[in-house]
Amino acid sequence: MKYPATRAEPIVDTLHGVQVADPYRWLEDEKASDVQGWMKAQDQLTREWLAKVPVRDALAKRFRELFYQESIFPPVRCGNRYFYFRTHKDKEKAILYWREGEAGAEKVLLDPNGWSQDGSVSLGFAVPSWDGRKLAFAQKPNAADESILHVLDVDSGQWSQVDVIPGTKYAEPKWMPDGKGFYYEWLPVDDSIPVDQRPGYTEIRFHVLGTDPKKDALVHPRTGDPSTFLSKDLSRDGKYLFLIVSRGWSENDIYWKRVGEKDFRLLVKGTGAKYGVQAWKDQFYITTDEGAPRQRVFRVSPEKTERAAWQEIIPEDPVASLESAAIVGGHFALGYLRDATSELRIATLDGKPVRTVALPTVGAATNLVGLEDQDEAFFLFSSFTTPRQVYKTSIASGKVELWARVEVPVDTEQYTVRQTFFPSKDGTKIPMFLVHRKDLKPDGQRPTLLYGYGGFNVSMQPSFRSSIFPWLDAGGVYAVVNLRGGGEYGKAWHEAGRLERKQNVFDDFHAAAEYLVREHYTRPDRLAIYGGSNGGLLVGAAMTQRPELYGAVVCAVPLLDMVRYHQFGSGRTWIPEYGTADKPSDFQVLYAYSPYHHLKTGVRYPPLLMMSADHDDRVDPMHARKFVAALQNLEGVGAPALLRIEANAGHSGADQVAKTIESNADLYAFLFETFGMTGPAGGATAQAR
Repeated sequence: MKYPATRAEPIVDTLHGVQVADPYRWLEDEKASDVQGWMKAQDQLTREWLAKVPVRDALAKRFRELFYQESIFPPVRCGNRYFYFRTHKDKEKAILYWREGEAGAEKVLLDPNGWSQDGSVSLGFAVPSWDGRKLAFAQKPNAADESILHVLDVDSGQWSQVDVIPGTKYAEPKWMPDGKGFYYEWLPVDDSIPVDQRPGYTEIRFHVLGTDPKKDALVHPRTGDPSTFLSKDLSRDGKYLFLIVSRGWSENDIYWKRVGEKDFRLLVKGTGAKYGVQAWKDQFYITTDEGAPRQRVFRVSPEKTERAAWQEIIPEDPVASLESAAIVGGHFALGYLRDATSELRIATLDGKPVRTVALPTVGAATNLVGLEDQDEAFFLFSSFTTPRQVYKTSIASGKVELWARVEVPVDTEQYTVRQTFFPSKDGTKIPMFLVHRKDLKPDGQRPTLLYGYGGFNVSMQPSFRSSIFPWLDAGGVYAVVNLRGGGEYGKAWHEAGRLERKQNVFDDFHAAAEYLVREHYTRPDRLAIYGGSNGGLLVGAAMTQRPELYGAVVCAVPLLDMVRYHQFGSGRTWIPEYGTADKPSDFQVLYAYSPYHHLKTGVRYPPLLMMSADHDDRVDPMHARKFVAALQNLEGVGAPALLRIEANAGHSGADQVAKTIESNADLYAFLFETFGMTGPAGGATAQAR
């Protein structure tokens, strides 16, 4: 394959006594004309290569059948009004609807499909006021994280021309009970502020509807520390305001005050522990992993907040990890994970168990969505073979009923799901889900796609994924591995895969691959790996550490230069997760696995499809560019090393169904072509049960 010419420059830094080469640093400057030309040439080459894959059109056709679907999401109730998103078979983006009462007439509130001719403007958060009469929402150009906050009147549908607030990248509006104003996170939109320093400029402000946002009251100033997140929460009664200072995903501090008071006071200083707080009827309820890796819940009086006065009401479960605790219908709704699968439990506000909510089967469920003083609640459920469905439940009676379901053109009875466990390099038992057709026999030849993440306390659950069915229908195996660094088993599981223990994550992934080969599901040259963001780092490290173990790599919106990652995008906020090369001990760890720095001449690397986005303002696309350039310029690399760049898209991609179809058609066309697989077959319609 003839790649676009890519120059290498003799740039070498000396970091803590180590010579670190960086020949493709020039590709960090996306605005430079030569970088723009290089990107265009790379994307064109990739799309031309993919367009020639014989099975691609059949894949795109099948994805159109799978992705253009009618569906509805759990509603949020405010006053007597219900707000919910719905997707349509003939629409590119989800539409926000509302009803007066659960049985009221459905009305369109926001339809982002008409916001831009090219579909590049997306809808971000959408937060109704407590009476349901106003809505604060975000518009996101190019589906990026950066956003502009707007307010509309629900009855008239009119957008306010005054309440328009740029700089709401990290915002989550919290309304006062009277609906006349809200608290929010604000960032200055100022090009003179280095991108990597912007998180440290986050402020908490209060906006009164109908007033100039430039004059909004400053509730808390910036921290000046770009490695922290500043956020807030407000009790539903508007009495208590909480300030949260988070250092990564492992610890945070919480401050509080009564609304109207001048100063915040410390509630808890998180030293190696994280806390979540909610207030109801003049009591604070705190969920924490302090002294309890799987989390527990305390009740605290605002009149006596010292740590010794906290009352434990829900102790740590010895086998299940508490993911979330919400007050719904005068009770606790508790979302647990047991071996990466969901359990929903109801308990009194004193912590006494009431019941476990009946789920259709083993799978993934959200916690209950409802109000503190209302009996009804909703939750979303799916599994690898159960399409997404919404259930309604009564807190008082425990009755569970199907409220909405998705019909997908897949005969899910054809497939089987198995959870298995295997030892990692150090003997730790790692869980993995395997999905394939029931008639598939492990013969050591099956094309297998292994997916993982392994970081930031994020749990990989067995939820429905329409995109995997063409792969399964063609005889493939789909595997999702629950790596350390995630949250599947609580704090200890996360801690085992961060900072100087990050190599555990890669070892777990290699062990998963070895298990699939050892158990005769596949062989290395038929084993593909896929990951995005932190998962992109995962597969980048996997292919550079064990290139002989993998037959194809799909790497999306990744981190790959771990020496310089913190200088770009939101990188400094991830220092608590990865460490920083500015610190000698961290540098040794980062440089030891940084994928960009471990590509070597003479090594036979597996074929690579790199999937990037041109407006990714979270993980800078420079990682993808530099890695592909380095791989393409290695001598003797015969396998394709392709860079696909999604236009008008952010870190999470474009939110248009058509672009999602094209992206998935390209991804699987690459894999089908690499493994010599024939096209997908269609399936009968399956209803979510």
